Amino acid sequence: MSTSVLEMQDIQTHWANIAPLLSIHNEQAYEQAIVYLNRLLDEIGTDQSHPLYELLDTLGTLIHAYEQAHYTMPEAGGVDMLRFFMEEHQLTQRDLPELGSQGVVSEILNGKRELNLRQIRALAQRFHTSPGMFL
Repeated sequence: MSTSVLEMQDIQTHWANIAPLLSIHNEQAYEQAIVYLNRLLDEIGTDQSHPLYELLDTLGTLIHAYEQAHYTMPEAGGVDMLRFFMEEHQLTQRDLPELGSQGVVSEILNGKRELNLRQIRALAQRFHTSPGMFL
């Protein structure tokens, strides 16, 4: 067998294991992809040198594409979504310690500070949603 045939067989073997992760065609697969994305975010964070960073990036792109195709979302930024969830859950700035002090939350809500990756992950976990909602 030639080298290219062996490589193709290796690819097929590995693809069988990761295809379910990268094939988001229904709500169940979408929910599972969110779980994997959150796990990857917990492990990788913003470390672009991590061996799984490209998987994190690819999965985030696939989730975003699924959301755009299946969910009608108003044009809103991360801070708009934060305000929405605060109103929906009747939260005050003090109720969001995962973002920082009340002053930090105030700066975020007033556009003086942007949400960082740690805060986005915390919000996604708290509100059981995709981190992409806060980007």
